[in-house]
Amino acid sequence: MTQAPEIPLHAQRNRFDLPDELLRLREEQPVTKIRLPWGTSAWLVTKYSDIREVFGDANRFSNSAEARPFGDQIADRSGFLLAYDPPDHTRLRKMLTPEFTVRRIRRLQPRIEAIVDDHLDALEQAGPPADLVSTFALPIPSLVICELLGVPYDDRDEFQDHAAVRLDMTQDVDKRIAALEASRRYMAGLVATHRANPGDDMIGMLIREHGDDLTDTELTGVADLLLLAGHETTSNMLALGTLLLLRHPEQAAEIRAGRLVDEAVEELLRYLSIVHSGIPRTAKQDLVLSGQRIAAGDVLVCSLPAANRDPILGADLGTFDITRKISAHMAFGHGLHHCLGAPLARMEMRIAFPALLRRFPTMALAAPYEELPFRQHSPVHGLQALPITW
Repeated sequence: MTQAPEIPLHAQRNRFDLPDELLRLREEQPVTKIRLPWGTSAWLVTKYSDIREVFGDANRFSNSAEARPFGDQIADRSGFLLAYDPPDHTRLRKMLTPEFTVRRIRRLQPRIEAIVDDHLDALEQAGPPADLVSTFALPIPSLVICELLGVPYDDRDEFQDHAAVRLDMTQDVDKRIAALEASRRYMAGLVATHRANPGDDMIGMLIREHGDDLTDTELTGVADLLLLAGHETTSNMLALGTLLLLRHPEQAAEIRAGRLVDEAVEELLRYLSIVHSGIPRTAKQDLVLSGQRIAAGDVLVCSLPAANRDPILGADLGTFDITRKISAHMAFGHGLHHCLGAPLARMEMRIAFPALLRRFPTMALAAPYEELPFRQHSPVHGLQALPITW
């Protein structure tokens, strides 16, 4: 059995808390050298203002040169939008942006509400106890992104299994590459089907409106990324967010009553910061960041949880408070790589949390909090399971 790699500092969590060492570095040494799991070194950036600078300046910090979540193993990143710099990134993102505007996403609201209600009905009929991850948190965003993209939901076991391996840092690199390649083969087959008969979904739209400007490989990469990110991130927000609200019943009561829902979603995003760092950046020139000299070619890893609890944003950010007013958090990143699906994720959470809390007002944990299986060794923080009763 392969020994699990050491979890790098920027990806460590103690349930909802951050390591003391990470917080200390943000105050005393906000740019410091670390070793990454695949053996290379990088600069860990922990201060909010520094991370905004890194994320906001594509002229000095590149996504493509060291955008390697699997180390140096994968050369073909066609369509993997997060690993693109301008002008290629600009070209691809411009094609996708119209489908992710707040106005366009609003069209999905009735369908998302129906999907949430259907899963709540099934949960209620099955009765307690239940695992909220497998019955609610994972299937809802999976079904939403499948319908949006034009991916058959019946194939969910296949693409969810591939996603689980791709994001599991305890798996050896060959297995993770094999899962990525299997995901791309699956999506390439789907793209070919859509080329022959484009529907009204997003893949069909891209083919009809931009088919001559997008290669099949690019379209496969874009769709694969959207499918992966579209269900993995929101599902972990729904599970972790529910657990957090169960531990703060007074704040859950506000959401159940329909109050402070928008504020609660933003505070959940900030406080949980489920994506540890996103794609590493590479310095394109010699530069200085927080007094630290960075050489051209050096890799930078940015801690989003540390940034989102930086005192520059407000007081007592280590506590969860839905009355807080912070709009400039970086749970969705910042700059030209700001998460394309942010409006969709926000809508799913604004619908799902109040509906869940209203349907099951007596919901409680069905296992001791200390025994809950939090995800480790993953780029995305979350829960493997959330046993509940009511």
